[in-house]
Amino acid sequence: MTDTAERKMRFLFALRSRGVTDIRVLTAMERIDRGAFVKGLFADRAYEDMPLPISCGQTISQPSVVALMTQALAVTPRDKVLEIGTGSGYQAAILSQLARRVYTVDRHKRLVREAQDLFIALDLANITAIAADGSFGLPDQAPFDRIIVTAAAEDPPGPLLAQLKIGGIMVLPVGQSDTVQSLIKVTRHETGFDYEELRPVRFVPLVEGLGPE
Repeated sequence: MTDTAERKMRFLFALRSRGVTDIRVLTAMERIDRGAFVKGLFADRAYEDMPLPISCGQTISQPSVVALMTQALAVTPRDKVLEIGTGSGYQAAILSQLARRVYTVDRHKRLVREAQDLFIALDLANITAIAADGSFGLPDQAPFDRIIVTAAAEDPPGPLLAQLKIGGIMVLPVGQSDTVQSLIKVTRHETGFDYEELRPVRFVPLVEGLGPE
């Protein structure tokens, strides 16, 4: 077995050991090579279960958190998904294996450009990446079956709640940026929203406005 194949096998075992049981999610994690999304100094650590730095002062989340958030989102093949915080593009690529259509938004134009290049190279044709202020969501494409936010807000942003379909699910970290946050699952019903706390996490803060080039 090659060194890379062995590392990928250990990578999937680590996901299972951390509570990722959904076969569709595990298959998507196996199919999308995290190594394609980690460049430079940290490339040799792509298969470790840890967050790693990327451009624009951002991070690529640790794989077990990506997998657990994806599992909580319970994406179906007919779903239209909105991701706030494109980052490296890794989470959107995982979602592309599970959903009908993925819209991903980031305030950093450079990250969006780099992610778009990767999506094209990997032939992930069902992802649309947009440079915009994610705190407002994407009203033009709303409503969404699923929304995932990969940056922490103090409360679930009102515009995103409004863009979630009845019966839809949103998964996001909530809490102040200098403390441990909670991963929350929000389900929208006819009469309001249910909130379920999943686990403690730590994400970069959700920042309004567009970032520098």
